[in-house]
Amino acid sequence: MKNKIILDKNDELIVASHNQGKVKEINVLLQPLGIKTSSISKYSNKEPIEDGLTFEENALIKAQSANNLTGMNSLSDDSGLCIEALSGKPGIYSARWAGPNKSFDHAMTKIEKLLKDKQNKNAYFVCALALVTKNKKSFCFIGTVKGKISFPPKGTNGFGYDPIFIPDNYRKSFGEMLPSEKDIISHRSDAFKKFKEALIVR
Repeated sequence: MKNKIILDKNDELIVASHNQGKVKEINVLLQPLGIKTSSISKYSNKEPIEDGLTFEENALIKAQSANNLTGMNSLSDDSGLCIEALSGKPGIYSARWAGPNKSFDHAMTKIEKLLKDKQNKNAYFVCALALVTKNKKSFCFIGTVKGKISFPPKGTNGFGYDPIFIPDNYRKSFGEMLPSEKDIISHRSDAFKKFKEALIVR
């Protein structure tokens, strides 16, 4: 039982995100576990200040904030796109590049301009999945998926930077994939796989 996470299936799990696209993906990944989930938006529209220096730190900040607010098991995902030619940017600032209006079209246009004279289009998505339990124990799992940046953006599925990211060994972007296709190979599914391996639901 060492390093195992034990959750009661009757306990509500708070998904600590106001990003409805992300909440939807997380709920799909959690569904087979039979755990009842609610978005933190049900309790508060205020987002905590993410001043961590890593994906892991920011994921824990959000999970701890939701746990402090509700007293319930809280799960948070902090994820972003890291582009080699841009020294790993936007990285932990991926959402902030979309600006106050959360316009990822704006963010993708910015990336296109920055990569205009760059030959290296390698990139990867990172997902840090953090859980803070009712008894204040913290866990974090990291998932990644490698690929390349491609313009123009293609596809209207997914969210965020999905239309410009083509995962390795594929010819279409995350934005062109069905959710069921993306869920098999994404950074989020990689993190969830590790999470589920450590999880016992009773």
